[in-house]
Amino acid sequence: MLVELVVENYAVIEKVRVRFHPGLNLLTGETGSGKSIVVDALGLLLGGRASSEMVRTGTQRARIAGIFEVASPALARLLEAAGLETEDGELLIEREILANGKSRAFVANRPATAALLRDLAPHLGDIHGQHDQQRLFTSSVQRDFLDDFARAAELLERTSEVFRRWRDTSAELEELDRTAQEKLRLADLWSFQSKEIDAVAPQDGEDEKLENERRVLRNVVRLEEAASAAYQALYDAPDSVSTRLKSIARKLEDVARIDATLAGIHETLKPAAIAADEASHALRHYLGALEADPARLEQVESRLAALEKLKRKYGATIAAVLAFFEDVRRQLAAVESSSERRDTLQRAIAELAAEYEAAAAKLTARRTEAARDLARRVETELAALAMPKTRVEIRVVPAAWSEHGSDAVEFLISPNPGEEPKPLDKIASGGELSRVALALMTCAVPPKSKAPVTLVFDEIDAGVGGSAAEAVGRRLKKLGRSSQVLCVTHLAQIAGFADHHYYVEKQTARGRTLAAVEELSPEQRTREIGRMLSGERVTPEALRHAAQLMKAGTE
Repeated sequence: MLVELVVENYAVIEKVRVRFHPGLNLLTGETGSGKSIVVDALGLLLGGRASSEMVRTGTQRARIAGIFEVASPALARLLEAAGLETEDGELLIEREILANGKSRAFVANRPATAALLRDLAPHLGDIHGQHDQQRLFTSSVQRDFLDDFARAAELLERTSEVFRRWRDTSAELEELDRTAQEKLRLADLWSFQSKEIDAVAPQDGEDEKLENERRVLRNVVRLEEAASAAYQALYDAPDSVSTRLKSIARKLEDVARIDATLAGIHETLKPAAIAADEASHALRHYLGALEADPARLEQVESRLAALEKLKRKYGATIAAVLAFFEDVRRQLAAVESSSERRDTLQRAIAELAAEYEAAAAKLTARRTEAARDLARRVETELAALAMPKTRVEIRVVPAAWSEHGSDAVEFLISPNPGEEPKPLDKIASGGELSRVALALMTCAVPPKSKAPVTLVFDEIDAGVGGSAAEAVGRRLKKLGRSSQVLCVTHLAQIAGFADHHYYVEKQTARGRTLAAVEELSPEQRTREIGRMLSGERVTPEALRHAAQLMKAGTE
């Protein structure tokens, strides 16, 4: 929902700030007062094309800003994907048009592209009445519209799910066929590599253990001398550490009998004596096992050379070599089983294709039935909207398989008897387009699962009067219960249905023409609708009639 719109230096608008509300928001005013300019400005926030002609004469830039209430989960996901955040559930979108024709866009105070604005637009608003803003022209939107009316969400989800499985399985088969020849060529290399690594049979961490053993075998004499000297000093010499610690312990034990406070020192010394004994025993065991073994050194050197060769070819570490080995074995297994896999995929594709055709056929049948019903309803609605001879045709024709089924949907309209139905974008009148959109939306209210957007109708009352104008008003009022509606109108019969009424007028100040927008109070509304009925001179009769229209608009 559009919460607030700010327009600065745009066409004849110097600065306007308007707060909009839920329900039906109507803009009225004298012809040429700038009502449609407000709609055009909103169109720029939804990704419309910018032009230097939009910049107010004598200024360097025009600025349009809008605050939207974010209610759509799909919009929230889109913003999250773009790295954008809302503030208290509201989204600020800004657009600047420079005098040289260049434009800049900002979303949530961050620079954005016009393309992003167009991506956000379907979740924010939809403008009817201007050809370049009509989303309803696109086949995908028309298809979605028909699916909403047909309540085909479950069928569509089933069809989409089967299509995605069929597409992914087909892609896997294509990839398998594309790489099969290359993999067969590489199979000989993989087989050689696998055998070479398997012949050595490396163990993870083995090279580090062998490196340590090689250092020991190369330095047996030096190790024996150092370990023997340490053993002598710890235990075997007459004045060894162990002997001296024992002597000290005996002396402390004797004097502790005289002074008990020395017992603590004696206890502190005991672990040192135990540690010295354990260390000396470990050194003696080490010396007993230490032995020069030239044959073992040769074996270690040979094993390390074999491991080093593997690391040079297949990885910097034994772990990397083993990972390469597993990958090669997997590739070989895949080559050996590719024929089996191909047969499995082909069977799966055939089964999924049959499943998709069945699901798509049900979806087509639902759409075809709904298309006839929707066309009849829209024709009835258009008859009440001063388009009594209009013929509506909704075609559901075969199309390429997709997540949306195997159909293309096209809305065709024939406003005049004897004319062939044509696509919506071939209808010349903006007013007719707006009324067609209004009729469609009246017939096909979006499901509750879809968040409402701001619906904008411009020129909807062109060529309409009397009871048809009242019918337009009632339908706009009905739409306003489920979506926010903004409408520009010249007709008092439509204005009487407004939930919120805005008056647009031109003023002259400092020799310049300025447009201003004011939200009207109930009394001001009565006078404005009276003006719309009687012209510049508002009569008491016009005011009474205006009051009656406003009362009827609330019933």
